[in-house]
Amino acid sequence: MTHLSDDTFEQLLPQIRNQDFIDLRSIKFIDPFGMVGVLEVGRYLELKNIRKALLLPESPDVLRYLERMDFFKYADSFFYMEPENPELPEKYLRSSYTDVLLEITPITKSDDIHFIVGKVKKRAHTILEKHLCYDDRAINGFIVALSEVCQNIIEHSENTGFVGIQKYRFQKQDMNVVKIAVMDLGVGFRASISERIPVKDDFDALEKALLHGVSRHLDEGRGHGLAAVRKFVGKWNGKITIRSGSAKLSIIPDWAFGRRKEMNLSYFPGSQISIMLPQV
Repeated sequence: MTHLSDDTFEQLLPQIRNQDFIDLRSIKFIDPFGMVGVLEVGRYLELKNIRKALLLPESPDVLRYLERMDFFKYADSFFYMEPENPELPEKYLRSSYTDVLLEITPITKSDDIHFIVGKVKKRAHTILEKHLCYDDRAINGFIVALSEVCQNIIEHSENTGFVGIQKYRFQKQDMNVVKIAVMDLGVGFRASISERIPVKDDFDALEKALLHGVSRHLDEGRGHGLAAVRKFVGKWNGKITIRSGSAKLSIIPDWAFGRRKEMNLSYFPGSQISIMLPQV
């Protein structure tokens, strides 16, 4: 595996069961979903009182990006790092010209969301206006969508989570995109929604939540943020992917790629959300 993102996350999961280590040595590209995914794998193992070695990427560029996104700040808590002190001869500068909207950040309470939104607001105009050509209305919509998807962790997961956001150059379409990754190890969509209505399986729960706006809460004022996120992503022709339990559902625009419907995946708890927004 040379590429770690929402499209290849499934290749990482067998390492939880079949190896004494998590092997990232061949990774040449990793996005926020990949970074947060590795951390959540580590946290999942920690909950089982298991601590594995994390074999770090051999690519200096990938190591520098991991450092820039504060990956190592949290990875040390879950893994034995190999090498223990990776060499980073040149760190990416943390300046107003950065492509990072938000370093990997934990979400444990509502106050964290206020901090996240405030931090992203400071960088949003620089990045979203310059690289994605978003106007003020679109940027405000982006902030609202981010707040809603983070709030989903507090409202539904009964657990904590991580979020990370970065701008990339999407080479296949020769355009800029912003990628958002939000994950938790909570109860997942099936358990959450089944508190209100029957659901057949994980995929049925994802369809009800993402496509039909079903929530564990009956009143419209609570728990329906995902519908607002889908509306915003659709308006700006973006891609959204939600994975929970053993299923994954994606809404894919014509410029992107992936499989809309995936079932019978390796079980992983909680929810894993990826949003990709293109320049206009």
